Amino acid sequence: MASDMFGSPIASPGAEPPEEEGLPEPPAPEGPGLFGDPAPPPPAPAPAPVAKPADQPGYRVLARKYRPTSFDDLIGQDVLVRTLRHAFAQGRVHHAFLLTGVRGVGKTTTARIIARALNCIGVDGKGGPTADPCGVCPECKAILADRHPDVVELDAASNNSVDDVRELREALRFRASQGRQKVFILDECHMLSGAAFNAFLKTLEEPPSGVTFVLATTELRKVPITIRSRCQTFALRRVPQESLAQHFARICDKEAVTAEADALAMIARAADGSVRDGLSLLDQAIGQSGAAEVRAEAVRDMLGLADRAMIIDLMEALMGGDIAAALGIMDRAHELGADPLVILQDLAELCHLLTRFRAAPTLRQDGSLPEAERVRGAALAQRLSVPVLGRTWQMLLKGIGELQLEGADRRAAAEMVLIRIAHVADMPTPGDLVKRLTEASEVGRTPRPAPNGGGGGLRAVAGGAPVRAEAVPSQPVTALAQPSTWQEIVALASGVKPLLHAQLRHSVHPVRIAPGRLEINPEPDAPRDLAAQLTALLSEATGQRWTVIISQEAGAPTLAAQGKEAEADRLATARAHPLVQAILAAFPGATIEAVHDGAADAYGLSRSAALPDDDARDFAPPDAEPAYGDDETPPDDF
Repeated sequence: MASDMFGSPIASPGAEPPEEEGLPEPPAPEGPGLFGDPAPPPPAPAPAPVAKPADQPGYRVLARKYRPTSFDDLIGQDVLVRTLRHAFAQGRVHHAFLLTGVRGVGKTTTARIIARALNCIGVDGKGGPTADPCGVCPECKAILADRHPDVVELDAASNNSVDDVRELREALRFRASQGRQKVFILDECHMLSGAAFNAFLKTLEEPPSGVTFVLATTELRKVPITIRSRCQTFALRRVPQESLAQHFARICDKEAVTAEADALAMIARAADGSVRDGLSLLDQAIGQSGAAEVRAEAVRDMLGLADRAMIIDLMEALMGGDIAAALGIMDRAHELGADPLVILQDLAELCHLLTRFRAAPTLRQDGSLPEAERVRGAALAQRLSVPVLGRTWQMLLKGIGELQLEGADRRAAAEMVLIRIAHVADMPTPGDLVKRLTEASEVGRTPRPAPNGGGGGLRAVAGGAPVRAEAVPSQPVTALAQPSTWQEIVALASGVKPLLHAQLRHSVHPVRIAPGRLEINPEPDAPRDLAAQLTALLSEATGQRWTVIISQEAGAPTLAAQGKEAEADRLATARAHPLVQAILAAFPGATIEAVHDGAADAYGLSRSAALPDDDARDFAPPDAEPAYGDDETPPDDF
């Protein structure tokens, strides 16, 4: 821009004149211009600035606005509050606390209340540690505003290394700069590494005077026992649904919000014991309703829930075997926006409640339960047996797992679960079926005895549910003073000489047994000193001299082979039993898993001697040469 001789700028043609800073604007002309031009309109007055109070805060969510500031504000944690009050009253406040519990029950909030209780100086500035901090002294205000220099909150998820612990230890060298006590709040402490925990041990056990640690975690089992042993541990409980609903009602009154009791009950149930989760849901429900009332129907849509009455209708249809009605209810729930997974979870919850009604009938008078569940649920539970409810529970749990698989079509999977439950609703449980068939068998014919004269038992698998009708369990073979059968001889090695026991069972054919004499035919893979080991075992167990002879006769099958053969015979006999055939016909695809003979020994055999029938008790020939005796030396090739 050009300038005149005095250095003043000269405006170029067409350019707007520069604004002079600090000069008043020229007054507006009052009449027409010099050449008859109309007078321009006067400038509009500038709008006056809207003054905003400096202390007017922005919107705070309910979870922060109504965060407890004293022990009295904590709900559902009576044990914790009572213990800490007594500790402050007696001056026995520990230097390290470990708070555990699910998310949102007040772990970090409790830690801040403890910090205020330790640092509060009272209204007059002369108070000491107290369980009822005043909330108005500079220390309380600074801690409430999260700006107290001596109350430090650390997130162990991002400060979990040894170097972070070293920095913490360095900070402990300096005394509190403002308050009475330094308080270190370590949130999610289970995220510390193993090395960090080890570096923290000594400091946690013997911290400097004027230092208090408050650790919080949702995973107590991940905190080393060495850390837990150095802290006072408090388990913060889930807040009961009834207490949560009452708490939400009080907050609605303070917020001048009208809410239906059923709506608050739904929010409390969805919170699952977490105050913070419930307040977040309540905040969302209030925002969704606008200035209107928070209604149960709106909350149900927001949470993707089905109506509780609809869940009971669905359970009644399933237990009645009405598949069409069950699918129709499912369709209506889907139209209302209910999540299929939540529907199955609600069904499982109702199934659990019905089972409790059966186990504890006095629960039906519990006023904390909704009326629909107390009246209709109790009537439904009266018609169902515990085995039927247990079967339904297992099928619902399996179905919930199927819906949670990645990529699963939730609606289709849920409908398949409902169809399965309704299909088996009118079928007797496996236990009932066995009872009926047993009674019919006793009336119609005498059951066929089990092999070896035993009253054997059966275990059949039908649709994944085992059916048992077992006799008295087999008793273990007891070592006799004078064994007379091959099973009894082999049993002497059981639990005493495991290797010899296995060899006798799988690699030895018994030939003849007589008092003090035994004739066997070992297989080629048997050890060379088997007879010597067996002789020593028999003499030690019976206190008598035994002679073991190696024979070339074939002898009886090995004990293991005899057991397999006996098991096959029992299986064939059981398969031909009328009761078993009726069960297999009632449960298509069922198989016989095992047959247990109560009269058999530990090897699956009868307790009689397992030797050839013709000469089972014959002595060896008088001129037979003993293979190895107590006072004899075995030959070189033995």
